[in-house]
Amino acid sequence: MFDADFLRRALIAAPAIFFSLTVHEFFHAYLAYRFGDSTARDAGRLTLNPLAHLDLFGTLMMFLSGFRFGWAKPVPVNPYNLRNPRVADFWISAAGPLSNLGLGLIFGVLFRMAYSGMLPVPSPVVQFLLVGVIINVSLAFFNLIPLYPLDGSHMLKSVLPARYELRLAEFDRFAPYILIFLIIVGGFWMILGPFISIFVNLFTGIRYF
Repeated sequence: MFDADFLRRALIAAPAIFFSLTVHEFFHAYLAYRFGDSTARDAGRLTLNPLAHLDLFGTLMMFLSGFRFGWAKPVPVNPYNLRNPRVADFWISAAGPLSNLGLGLIFGVLFRMAYSGMLPVPSPVVQFLLVGVIINVSLAFFNLIPLYPLDGSHMLKSVLPARYELRLAEFDRFAPYILIFLIIVGGFWMILGPFISIFVNLFTGIRYF
C-alpha cells in the first residue's frame, strides 16, 4: 500500500486536500462571524492554519483511502447568536462549497497558464494544480448533497417552510447511514460525476474526464 506510487500521490494530493479543507472551514467560520456569531473565532477556527481544522480520524481516513475520502472538524456555530438565523445558516453552510468552487477556479486558471507554458513550472506542480481543481470541485458538489451532516442539509433546512422541520429532523437521524452506504458503494460518483466532469473540464480547459 505505502509504495512509491502512494508516496507520489501523497506529495501531490495531501497538500491540495489539506489546503482545500482549510479554506472550506475558514469560510464557514468567517461567514458565521460576519452574521454575529464569534463561537468559531473564539475557538481558534477563524484561521487559515490547517492544524486548527484537521480532524485526526478524518486525516487518517484520508491516507487509508488513498486520498479519496476524508474530512476536517466541523466549525462550531451557535444559532442563538446569529442575526436572522435561517438566512445566516444558509449562507454559512453555502460558504464552504462556494469557497471550494472559487478555489477550483483559481487552481484552474493557474493550471491553464502552466499547461500552456505561460507559467514555467515543473511537471509535479502542473499535476498539483490539476489535482487542486479536481479536489475542490469534488468537495463543493459532495458537500452540496442534502444529507446530514453535509452543508447541503443545512441549506435545505434553511429554505424549506418551517412546517417541514420536524420531518427533516427525523430524516436526519438516518441520513448519516445513507451517506456511509453511498460512500462505500461508490454511489456518489454516479450521481455527481457528470457535474464534477463539467466543471473540471471548464476550469482546466482540457477534457480530463
